[in-house]
Amino acid sequence: MDAAAATPWARVGRWRIRVRGAVQGVGFRPFVYRLAHRFALSGWVRNDAEGVLIEAQGCGLERFVDALRDECPRLARIDAMEWDALVPGEASAFHVVSSERGTVNTVVPPDYPVCGDCLHELFDPDDRRHLYPFINCTNCGPRFTLTHELPYDRVRTSMARFDMCPDCDREYRHPGNRRFHAEPVACPRCGPVLDTPVRDIVARVRAGEIVALKGVGGFHLACDAGNAETVDRLRALKQRDHKPFALMLANVDSAERLVVLDGAARELLEGPARPVVVARRRADSLPESIAPGLPWHGVMLPYTPLQYLLFHCDAGSPEGTEWLSRAHDLVLVMTSANPGGEPLVFENAEARRRLAGIADHIVSHDRDIVVRADDSVLRIVDGAPCFLRRARGFVPEPIKLARPVPALLAVGAYLKNTICVTRDREAFVSQHIGDLRNPESIRFFEECVYRFLDMLEVEPEAVAHDLHPDFPNTRFADSLRLPGVAVQHHHAHIAAVAAEHAVDGPCLGVALDGFGLGPDGESWGGELMWVQGAEYRRLGHLQELPQPGGEIVARQPWRMGAAALHALDRGAEIARRFRDQAGAEVLAQMLAKGVNTPPSTSCGRWFDAACGLLGVVPRAGFEGHAPTVLEGLVERPRVFHRGWRLREGVLDLLPTLAELLDCGAREGAELFHGTLIAALSEWIESAAGPDSGAVVLSGGCFLNRVLATGLSRSLQRKGLRPLLPHRLPPNDGAISLGQAWVAAHVLET
Repeated sequence: MDAAAATPWARVGRWRIRVRGAVQGVGFRPFVYRLAHRFALSGWVRNDAEGVLIEAQGCGLERFVDALRDECPRLARIDAMEWDALVPGEASAFHVVSSERGTVNTVVPPDYPVCGDCLHELFDPDDRRHLYPFINCTNCGPRFTLTHELPYDRVRTSMARFDMCPDCDREYRHPGNRRFHAEPVACPRCGPVLDTPVRDIVARVRAGEIVALKGVGGFHLACDAGNAETVDRLRALKQRDHKPFALMLANVDSAERLVVLDGAARELLEGPARPVVVARRRADSLPESIAPGLPWHGVMLPYTPLQYLLFHCDAGSPEGTEWLSRAHDLVLVMTSANPGGEPLVFENAEARRRLAGIADHIVSHDRDIVVRADDSVLRIVDGAPCFLRRARGFVPEPIKLARPVPALLAVGAYLKNTICVTRDREAFVSQHIGDLRNPESIRFFEECVYRFLDMLEVEPEAVAHDLHPDFPNTRFADSLRLPGVAVQHHHAHIAAVAAEHAVDGPCLGVALDGFGLGPDGESWGGELMWVQGAEYRRLGHLQELPQPGGEIVARQPWRMGAAALHALDRGAEIARRFRDQAGAEVLAQMLAKGVNTPPSTSCGRWFDAACGLLGVVPRAGFEGHAPTVLEGLVERPRVFHRGWRLREGVLDLLPTLAELLDCGAREGAELFHGTLIAALSEWIESAAGPDSGAVVLSGGCFLNRVLATGLSRSLQRKGLRPLLPHRLPPNDGAISLGQAWVAAHVLET
């Protein structure tokens, strides 16, 4: 019987209650145990492959079930409850029984930050876990990153090698204790050991060293953010020319010295995922090389005991937790330890091998990381969270689908790769894997595929992949000897947002990004589409621009500025306007002769053209570098009302680019953003029918806060309902979900 039906608790009996959702590793069984004793019930509770199973009998069952829903632990999430009547048994004290294996229909929770209760113990000199860097309890600590398989029990985690001392064992086995079945539970007598004293780590950081710190999902490279020489050295050693570094601060008050935080951003920072939050920077004294040319910092708060201990030691090692409520001067660069675009380092031996030339000292410990996971990165867009990268703290929480779908594997995009596995009405999107440009990243990709399939015990019926035949993940999909479903990139972008919002019917969608292969080998990236399940129809696109030199234009925006001049019949000005760029004259000839200048409808290339004409980052240090700097210049978007032409579904912004030729950088940035928003809004409205309703907005360009917020509000004023992604990034990190959702419809037709 489903929980939506009328409850039969009025008569005394014995009932089996099935609870599904995020109910393992979150203190759910001790919670049930305490409730059962409160309401004088007999019976038992256990974990199994489907979630939590309860058998209970007694007069207080109705109040017990209400309390299950209303008082469940902060980290738990109940998705469904079902029950069946049983023959009453002999009344006995309610107890917790051992987990039962079976076909897995649950999931391990994400990793959680150290809780307030553990922090009080950590800084209490009389507590046996005083200053212990691996303190945790049922309400906090690593979960996903130390789990080998389900159900989530200590024997199936990397804690299995640590035999509990009598005190920890007593806590672990007592249902009334906060550490009851806290699988990573340990103490200094029996648990993992850090190989470097905290005071030595802090001394090294303050002395200007780069320290590699083993965390929850991998290693960080940490240094003093106020030491410009060290920051520059880290940037050079990591081969990270311009991409900003994340910063860690002791608390929100410390963070607000550096960045402007609204309520939503503060809630994100202090929430259970503890991500990096990107926010506008205040005037500060930090080196410009932290975030070169950008008006934002990415900030985060400590989430492991060791990270708290660093700030505690730097503050003079005070007793108690009062020091946590005060702003602190220490600001740490805390960036992923992954040299040269490779995956995050997560094993001790690997750290010694791959980080030896970067870190002055490596801090490790003997608790193995099973699953590597980067920090998640978000920003607030139109009042709601927007992922730039989804990983630790959120994965492997599933996306709930509109209906059950076949078991599928989707292998995602080439850039910002993730994979997706579906199980009934749930879609499990992996942590951020990254760009599949090197063998290490491809191995990480394959590692994620097999781990998710094993963890969820899913045997896929088919595999979904991109249209591009030369991507390594497409070749991997072909090797699996499963039925394959090729999904066009922008179809997948729109389908991902539709799936997240449980839209199962037709919808209008806009996909704006840098590149995706069209069905006939074209370069797409500015697409207006009608989408329904397995089908899509291209309703329009941005005007094509030539790409002189092909893919290199993404790293050299000045080339797209030259392409814009050519498209405006002003090619003779290229050599003069870009005289500081080597090869400008040759490039002008290439454009004039149409040699190696493949056309693209990409919105990303229109942004690059604007940057090129305005002299904003002629040569980019990372993907999206120039458009990100351009966005940062905008204070108030302005519209050039003669700045676009719309003909037969093709949106042409060349009049706007012509206007930029006489603008300064800030004026041009505001004019380009405001005009693009107005033009896109008119374009979408022209295709929307009276019953269109929802309009999906997807693609990496919607990481741009000015664009996403402005277009969303403009469409709302026109009576349309824009849907932006909130559970996954708008960029290629969501492609795997879209592929899976499309493939599910293909298999059902």
